[in-house]
Amino acid sequence: MTVIKLCEAGIPVDLLSLVPVKRSHSVCAQGGINASVNIKGEGDSPYTHFYETVKGGDFLANQPPVKGMADAAPGIVFMLDRMGVPFNRTPEGNLDFRRFGGTLFHRTAFAGATTGQQLLYALDEQVRRWETITVEDERGVTIPGEMMVRKFEYFDLTGLVLDSGGVCRGVVVQDLKTGEQMTFRGDAVCLATGGPGLVFGRSTNSVINTGSAAAIAYQQGALYGNGEFIQVHPTAIPGQDKLRLISESVRGEGGRVWVPKDRNDRRLGKDIPEGERYYFLEERYPKYRNLVPRDIASREIFRTVRHEGYSAEGQEAAYLDVTHLTRTPAGKAGVRKKLEGVLEIYEKFVGVDPYENPMKIFPAVHYSMGGLWVDFEKDESTGSLKAVSPRNQMTNIPGLFATGEADYQYHGANRLGANSLLSCIYGGMVTGPAMAAWRESRKESAFDLSSSLFDSELSRRREEFEALSRRAGGEFTVNPYRLHHELGDMMLTKVTVERHNKELDDVIGKIKEYQAQWHKCAALDTAMKGTMSQPVVFLRHLKGMLDLAEIIAAGARAREECRGAHYKPDFDPELHENDPKAVGRDDAHWLKTTLATYTPEGAKLSYEEVDVSLEKLAKRDYGKVSKPTKTEGASAQASAEK
Repeated sequence: MTVIKLCEAGIPVDLLSLVPVKRSHSVCAQGGINASVNIKGEGDSPYTHFYETVKGGDFLANQPPVKGMADAAPGIVFMLDRMGVPFNRTPEGNLDFRRFGGTLFHRTAFAGATTGQQLLYALDEQVRRWETITVEDERGVTIPGEMMVRKFEYFDLTGLVLDSGGVCRGVVVQDLKTGEQMTFRGDAVCLATGGPGLVFGRSTNSVINTGSAAAIAYQQGALYGNGEFIQVHPTAIPGQDKLRLISESVRGEGGRVWVPKDRNDRRLGKDIPEGERYYFLEERYPKYRNLVPRDIASREIFRTVRHEGYSAEGQEAAYLDVTHLTRTPAGKAGVRKKLEGVLEIYEKFVGVDPYENPMKIFPAVHYSMGGLWVDFEKDESTGSLKAVSPRNQMTNIPGLFATGEADYQYHGANRLGANSLLSCIYGGMVTGPAMAAWRESRKESAFDLSSSLFDSELSRRREEFEALSRRAGGEFTVNPYRLHHELGDMMLTKVTVERHNKELDDVIGKIKEYQAQWHKCAALDTAMKGTMSQPVVFLRHLKGMLDLAEIIAAGARAREECRGAHYKPDFDPELHENDPKAVGRDDAHWLKTTLATYTPEGAKLSYEEVDVSLEKLAKRDYGKVSKPTKTEGASAQASAEK
């Protein structure tokens, strides 16, 4: 979307991607995209969408950008419809909308269970059109052979080109097919490079999601915001190689989460009668039931399975069940129409038919609310963003922009489901015009600068790669893949659903050890003699993952409160209601964004106030039953007896 907006402004673009653009991780998004169209007459509105987004994010998102996103959402969905996205429709021909977590409204437009793929392909078609259009100069004269978009796939960012004033003037990238490094000049640069899921080893993310590009920007001076807020999706397929997502759309269409009431029950889920099932989300949150926000659902599943000892067939898992939906008038065909893409994944990787058997699920790392800090300019008349301001989506490095999951802007402490595709597209709609405005304000183009600036950065990055390539024998005894495996296991175990200060202290100490070990990591594959080696590329990415892991752990250690996806039982008021003095308000971090600055000694943390000028903080209430239900009481008694 950023590219499209730049091209509409008549500005040519070089588009560089680590993988083929149609393989970008958005292709894996399943459930839908939010927009308050109110097609079902429920009284929904963009302002309600805005409020529920900041509430779902535990009031840690700057509110003007979120309001701009919610206001633009209906138009975005209609635009995508005109682009040819095959959204599901009602029998009357209207766009269909489903429910997602954190709302009581049907707000999520969807294309079966492959919405991300359909959106990505539609936008790719629009960009391909610009690849065929010739650039025109200021007089309207075409420049033969120069196209509005030049696309470069299998290119990896290795560095930013910053001038003496710290302004970003371009990038250094490596062609992963040949190993050659080269520079690209740009009057503005945008990173739309996704999240850092691989920091946790196993997640729902693609294995390309190392966060390397954002880490490079951070190492060169960009601020990283709210790194500690990592979303753990409540429903994923447990696995040893990867944690595969089972979309929230399954619960949006009526899927139910449960465990057997008897902790020792080892029967297949389909063999357990209705009366012997414990639908704990429905009992604890009777208003939102299975569609509480993701951070709450993940904690409840984690608590029920890990702490209370419930299981699915004796495994550390709960059930996500759609079998009852196949017995409705719509039958299996109705379920397949809306959820086939998701259920197909379960059947393929587990070998069990989810239409006849409840699915076994457990929480998994899914999304980073944190990312590169980006600015915004508020329009005082609307409370939203000021249109075409060059400040919008710009990092603290002038000329460097960030959007999508790579930035921290729209989700606060917890993202509502189906807001990610929306924030990506809206972020692009904001970033493109902002980059154009920044370019217009510059007196000197990057293309007018001496080549020495670019040659110097290129030489430095080539030397770095060659030095990594020579790591063989002698002191270089550490296997980088084993080091990453240890890092991922540690982060997955100690820095996800629940966080404890003593464990976080241990994690930060181990990360320091891993950072020291990185300098002794071997290149492993030196057969290519320094030209192209995947293990060497991985070494570069591993350095970034270690730095991002430090940001995440240090931010979590410093924040002495429970907020959104950041949960510390020691600071949970509900667990200390008999001793309220044990949990005080953490004024040092209260409604403040964490800002991490890179130093050779490690991440340095500072904080800035969140803009809550439109809606003041309110209790984040999703109708939890305060007293234990009959089932929970029996569970507590059984635990005491045990």
